[in-house]
Amino acid sequence: MKISILRNSTGRRRTSTAVALGAVLALTATACGDDGSGGGGGAEGDGKGKIVFWDNNGGVRTEIWKEIIADFEKANPDIDVQYVGIASTEYQSKVDTAIQGGGLPDVGGVSASMLAGFAAQGALDTLDFRLAKSPLNGKLNKDMIESLRAAGGGDDKLYSIPTSANNGVLYYRTDLFEKAGLEEPTTWDRFYEAAEKLTNKGKNEFGYTIRGGAGSIAQALDAMYGQSGITSFWDASGKKTTVNDPKNVEALEKYAGLFKKVTPAADLNNDFTKMVAQWDSGTIGMLNHNLGSYQDHVKALTAEKFRGIPQPIGPGGKRVQVSNPVDGVGMFKTSKNKEAAWKFIEFATSAQSSSKFNESAGQVPAHTDAAKDEWIGKAEPTKLAAEALNDGSTTIVQLPYYLPDWNTISKADNEPNFQKVLLGDMSAKDFLDTMAEQLNEAQAEWQEQRG
Repeated sequence: MKISILRNSTGRRRTSTAVALGAVLALTATACGDDGSGGGGGAEGDGKGKIVFWDNNGGVRTEIWKEIIADFEKANPDIDVQYVGIASTEYQSKVDTAIQGGGLPDVGGVSASMLAGFAAQGALDTLDFRLAKSPLNGKLNKDMIESLRAAGGGDDKLYSIPTSANNGVLYYRTDLFEKAGLEEPTTWDRFYEAAEKLTNKGKNEFGYTIRGGAGSIAQALDAMYGQSGITSFWDASGKKTTVNDPKNVEALEKYAGLFKKVTPAADLNNDFTKMVAQWDSGTIGMLNHNLGSYQDHVKALTAEKFRGIPQPIGPGGKRVQVSNPVDGVGMFKTSKNKEAAWKFIEFATSAQSSSKFNESAGQVPAHTDAAKDEWIGKAEPTKLAAEALNDGSTTIVQLPYYLPDWNTISKADNEPNFQKVLLGDMSAKDFLDTMAEQLNEAQAEWQEQRG
């Protein structure tokens, strides 16, 4: 059973109507026999043989996943895992194409940001029943579990087992700051001051690198809400987004104004891999990314030349950040070997694998036992991020991952428009008004579908 995806007049992906979506989902559950046990569609298999795993961050996480797969195959000699690495920028379209045309894997990376879209098309198996009988039950971070439940589109089912949580980080070159006599960029005022003072275009030195390519919207939203201090993505009615609030417009104007003034021109097309590589190999003062690139910086710069700290504090004395999606692994409903697929998911999210994966990625483990491991205290950005999230100093603006259209709105529909803002071909207000219109429409559809 598949859901036909249409495009409205603005060109963004959407369901034909909210009522139709609800009806199709109901039919899907009935036709496929999805009783919440995770057995709808496909087949259980005998727990042996071959399964296919799609990595949603191929290239970046390939090495660690292959290590975990080798460990799994050693412990389960009757199961062969075929690894397929897919770049994060291509993953959603690859899965969407396979949903419509066939060829889905048994297991794949399913983060909160893309979960609703896959679930709305009936592509994922529910995992509540399997988790309830698993040694993992009660051992996974409750907030991460609830984040993935909430992202599923409103049916309160679990479609992905969490592997890790990420967090926004401001990386800065301590050696360059010390040389320039600058204070640590713990506030937005200090951030802008440092970006200006560390720039010397004649020497190819820049104060900051801005993300203008794939994945740019989340970073821009983080900078907007961090400066404006607005703490909710929706207004009090829950029907209108705050993205185009005048305070956010002003914040984006200031942030986008950094492009080419204190940043390299190449930033216009840089995704995170190019941005990180550029920062690691050049003389750029600051970089906004997340915990995932920490190990790259250690290898390229050594830990003595940089620090990774929580996002700057705003004028009101508080830190506001947008939520970073929890990552996880899910089982696709068409799998013909679900017993073996679940064994792999269990192994990949166990304490040992969770610790190994997240030490490599520099992220916060979902398994509560792994979160106590010694390496976390040694990885300063991870330690500081965990403290900032737990000590009450940080307010998180929850992004609407539950909207089936969220990933499309925040990527395909608006990344090209953000580049226009950087180039001065579109105003920050027009950009945010356009996004707000799309978000308000998607929210109205989702609320109608829920009744």
